[in-house]
Amino acid sequence: MPTPLHEKSSVETIRARFDADVDRFSRLETGQQATIDAPLVLDLVAAAAASHLRPGDHLLDLGCGAGNFTLRLLREVRPLHCHLVDLSRAMLDRAGDRLRAVDNPPHTLCQSDLREVGFSEKSFDAIVASAVLHHLRDDADWEAVFTRLHRWLKPGGRLYVADLVTFEDPAIQAVMWERYGAYLESVGGAGYRQAIFGNIEAEDSPRPLPYQLDLLRKVGFSGYDILHRNSVFACFFAIR
Repeated sequence: MPTPLHEKSSVETIRARFDADVDRFSRLETGQQATIDAPLVLDLVAAAAASHLRPGDHLLDLGCGAGNFTLRLLREVRPLHCHLVDLSRAMLDRAGDRLRAVDNPPHTLCQSDLREVGFSEKSFDAIVASAVLHHLRDDADWEAVFTRLHRWLKPGGRLYVADLVTFEDPAIQAVMWERYGAYLESVGGAGYRQAIFGNIEAEDSPRPLPYQLDLLRKVGFSGYDILHRNSVFACFFAIR
């Protein structure tokens, strides 16, 4: 039986795990290897964002980790006013160091749970949320966050989400979960598969892609489309 939502890991427990894993997440080949097609998704989001972002625009990177998505976008459009949010202070510090190394002022770093951070309405031209929304819990949690994402974007601004997703059909979910497990074993062996599945069971509450697309419409996004999907990972964008 799946772990009930109220028994999932606390914010403090999740924060501590990421605090201890900064070096791995600073390297795409190690920190993102549990995500199928991570390099491709980075490139797709960067290219899509470059089609509408202009120098001087404001970017919000939620769950930024060590800054991989922000740094990749800066290869396409710069300078950008970058606002990075993460649970982990250690991750934020590493992201800040990496941003200073590419000489892209200004940027702001905010250590916070994304459910608690506050930004003004119409603050951002683009929001990136990579491998972070799966930490949300019940339906109210999901709807509240999607509502805030919509409110924070400027008219015409875009949201980019890349994350773990599930399938609504249990039989299909089982098939895809087994395929994902085989992928993890091919990357790091049976122990790696067990560790990643253990983290997901303890910490994560992913939702199906149709659920999230329906939620985009419900909170007011004017349009959306899917950039990429492979097994239990998906990347999509939405327009305010």
